[in-house]
Amino acid sequence: MSKAPIIESERLLLEPISVKFCSNSYVGWLNDEEVYRYLETGGNHTIEMLKDFLIAAEAKDILFWAIIIKETKKHIGNIKIDPINKRHGLGEYGILMGDKTEWGKGYAKETSIAVIDYCFKQLNFRKMTLGVIEENIVAVKLYQNLGFKQEGLYVEHGIYEGKYCNVIRMALFNKQYNQHIQ
Repeated sequence: MSKAPIIESERLLLEPISVKFCSNSYVGWLNDEEVYRYLETGGNHTIEMLKDFLIAAEAKDILFWAIIIKETKKHIGNIKIDPINKRHGLGEYGILMGDKTEWGKGYAKETSIAVIDYCFKQLNFRKMTLGVIEENIVAVKLYQNLGFKQEGLYVEHGIYEGKYCNVIRMALFNKQYNQHIQ
């Protein structure tokens, strides 16, 4: 496995995450309750914390990209596949669409397709997995539209917004994905 390559889609450029993406707007996403609502990050971040995180991420051998709008060069979120289990051909998908002004424009789906295509076609992954809070309806719909299917349910698995929430475990197999997108 090597570091994440640059990937292009119709409207987006995916660049390997690095400290160059450390910005006040990125810290703002991490501290915005609406953005981190269903994430593990949880707010109270500083620019120094973000810089340390990005330096550590840059040093790891993982697939982790910044999502950039080609036309404006604006960083709007991140997507990663981590951890990766080479032996079993598995990757764990995660996405953060941080810039709320860009929500609802199809960027999450477009970037997801580009990354899943890369993982299945170039790296020959067998299966992609993810966990999503059951109440995160927008994300669940996105994953279903991409072809992910529910494999399990972790009941009262985490605390979000002060209450226990279920986590849906979903998966997408390479073979099913190729049939789904044709």
